[in-house]
Formats: sequence, C-alpha cells, structure tokens
Amino acid sequence: MQCDRIWTNARLATMAGNGLGIEDKGVIAASAGRIVYAGAVADAPGFDALETIDCAGRWITPGLIDCHTHLVHGGDRAHEFELRLNGASYEEIARAGGGIVSTMKATRAASEEQLVASALPRLDALIAEGVTTIEIKSGYGLALDAELRMLRAARALGTHRPVRVATTFLGAHALPPEYAGDPDGYIDSVCNAMIPAVADAGLADAVDAFCEGIGFSAAQTQRVFEAAAARGLPVKLHAEQLSNLHGAALAARYGALSADHLEYLDDDGIAAMARAGTVATLLPGAFYFVRETKLPPIDALRAAGIAIAIATDCNPGTSPLTSLLLTMNMAATLFRLTVDECLAGVTRNAARALGLHGETGTLEAGKSCDLAIWDIERPAELVYRMGLNPLHARVWRGK
Repeated sequence: MQCDRIWTNARLATMAGNGLGIEDKGVIAASAGRIVYAGAVADAPGFDALETIDCAGRWITPGLIDCHTHLVHGGDRAHEFELRLNGASYEEIARAGGGIVSTMKATRAASEEQLVASALPRLDALIAEGVTTIEIKSGYGLALDAELRMLRAARALGTHRPVRVATTFLGAHALPPEYAGDPDGYIDSVCNAMIPAVADAGLADAVDAFCEGIGFSAAQTQRVFEAAAARGLPVKLHAEQLSNLHGAALAARYGALSADHLEYLDDDGIAAMARAGTVATLLPGAFYFVRETKLPPIDALRAAGIAIAIATDCNPGTSPLTSLLLTMNMAATLFRLTVDECLAGVTRNAARALGLHGETGTLEAGKSCDLAIWDIERPAELVYRMGLNPLHARVWRGK
C-alpha cells in the first residue's frame, strides 16, 4: 500500500471502542493527512512509504482535544483572584461590575490583531502538550462588532498555528451594561441581529449560552436555541454550574452537542441528556479555581451511559488554565474519573462534544492523522503526573 508516512515500533492507545484500544505492537500509516491504517503490526498490509518513523516503543494517542475554552479575550482578572482570596464570591464580584463584564471592556478595546497576539501564548501552551483540536468561544464582546471580531480572531489562530479551531458563538454570556435591566432586549439582539450576522459570515460552528442566575433564564436560553436552529447551527450550553435551572434538559431537547459544568445537574437532566446523546463536558479547572464544593453527579452520568468529556475552560476569570494534562489530573483527583475516562474525555468524547467524532478523536482509518507521541511507560502517566510534559512529538494532519 502506498502512503506518505508510517510510524512503526509504537504502542497505540487508539481510543476506538469503549476502552483505550491498546495495541502493544502497533503501526500507523497516513496518506494525504489521513490515517489509512492504525493497529497491530501483525495485521498491517505491506506499506510503500515515503518516510518511516521509528517510535522506539513510545506510546501514540490521538491528538488531544480541548473542547471548551474562552481562549480569545482582552486583559486578565488577577485582581478578582485577589478579591476571591479575601472572601468575595464569584457572584458578588459579577454583580459589582466585575466578572465577565470586566473582560468585556478589555475585549471591546482590543483590535483583532491584539486579540490574536494575546491568545497565541495560551494556544502555544496547549499545543505543546499535544493538543491538535481546540474549541474557542466568543462571549466577551457582547455587541455585534466585538463578537464578530472575537470569532475572526479565533479563526485566525488556526492560520497562525497547525491546529483545528472550532468556533462557538456565545453572545448570551452576560448582560452588557447598555442593556442593564433589560435582559430580554439583549436576547432580542442576540437572536435577531447577532446570530444571523454570525451565520451569514460563516464564523461559528455552534451556538452556546450561559443559563444561570447571573446569566440568562431557561426561557431566554430557549429563544437563543430557536434562533440557532433557524440558522442550522448546533447548540451547546453552560448549564447547572451554580444552581439548577434545568438548562441541561432544555439543551438536550434541542439535541445539544454538549452540556457543560453540570455540578447541579439533576436526574431529569441526566435522563434527557442520555436520550439525546448530549455529551457531559466537565470542567475541573473552574471547579478548583472558584473552590466549588458541589461535585458533578459522576456516578449517575456513568450509570446513564453518558459520554463524559473534560476541558480546560481556559478563561481569565474562573479557569486561567492552559494545560490539558493538568486538567486530566484534576478530573481524576477532584472528580475521581478513571484513567480511561480522562483519556477518553480529551479524545473521542471531546470530539463528540464538538460534533467532530467522524473526523478526529480516535486512531482509525479515514480520520485525520492527528497524533500525540509520548515518552511514557503506560497511559496512566498522562493523568498521574503534575507539571511534567512527556510529549515527544505532535502530528497534525499527518505532518
């Protein structure tokens, strides 16, 4: 079989099926940026490759996927971190004009070029740990021009670096000051002006909202979902992070790709997500950073057979985290996820949370050749270690 490149003498965690899909004596072959074979050497056809790479027994996993980030933004919120250390709550800071609105001001003041430049170091940190696909949300502009600028900056990052960028429009993230006291008026703008403009510009792969007491109600969120559906855009939702507004069940009724956070998720929400195939995206960095105490219902999610993804939630206010490896350790330590669950959470289930499971997330023929090659003795090391990056090489689309 003719191919461009093969990786031999490798141990594979293909992530295909339900487990890690381990092949102790594996080989991967790629042509035109796609996998043509990934599996046991004994079952491999003969290859005529332009380049052969001896992995010297190293492990190969799919390239990692960070499926929930707010990577593009202006400024930072280190001052609010200090306030929280002195006893202020996230909600108190938000209601006093901090939180998302403070980042909004810095983001509105930044040019597209400045947004790209400030995001690149964060993106580089993730790429250095084997990330090959990343989701980036808008939601700090909270006005049409600024939201479009954020989405353009997010897309531009995929031209500056070899990485797949999935963009999500999150106009319904917070109430901007000019709509103080009029959340329905702002949702009118999101639904009637922003979503059509974003869709017409082709800048978003999905639409998200923040369904929460300090965000938007379930009724307002439903309006956002209706507007997204009218434009053929799939939906996601920040749900049940600080309280239970039954957002996950609402999202599931609209076939949401994922519902994210989920600390206060109830049994009805779990049942709805299971019926819809909606992925549960857990964000242990935010749980850790805001010192949350209410754990997501992990056992109930498992019992319902719901796919669990995990992500950094990289954002300036509640999860300034740019390490997906540390995120896996946090998910294991704080949420008691297993090694298999953590690795699935940043590969196949993360791909499903972005609607990209047909493209990436496992090592299977036909998928994009996105690989992470590791200097480890066993996959558990990727979850176990803190602050050590064992990445040997990263491959994106076969290169």
